[in-house]
Amino acid sequence: MNIFLWILQIVLALHTIMGAVWKFSHTAEQTMPSLKVIPHAGWFALAGVELLCALCLLLPAIYRPAGAYASFGAIGIAIIMLAFCAIELLSGNTNMSSIAYWLVVVTVCALIGYGRLVLRPTA
Repeated sequence: MNIFLWILQIVLALHTIMGAVWKFSHTAEQTMPSLKVIPHAGWFALAGVELLCALCLLLPAIYRPAGAYASFGAIGIAIIMLAFCAIELLSGNTNMSSIAYWLVVVTVCALIGYGRLVLRPTA
């Protein structure tokens, strides 16, 4: 189970880093018209938070006592993805493919959070 969780953490961290880099080079409106409600400064701040969450997912590999950080990073990413879902639904543009994508990411985050906080697998 530990190896499976590490694979999920690495994939989620890479996904999140790519999303953060995307945010530095594209506006919210360029990404999706419904996300234009996010101010430009908020869009950049969101990229910074995503980078921090990705770091939290990877930090336990370097510093073992920081194991709980992986759960915090996953929870942070899940909150961001759920916020994107809410923005999409409240905008009236019910693009179900985007919502489904974000909910898959939330599911991966939930697996990591549950695995690291509740199951706490060791090696």
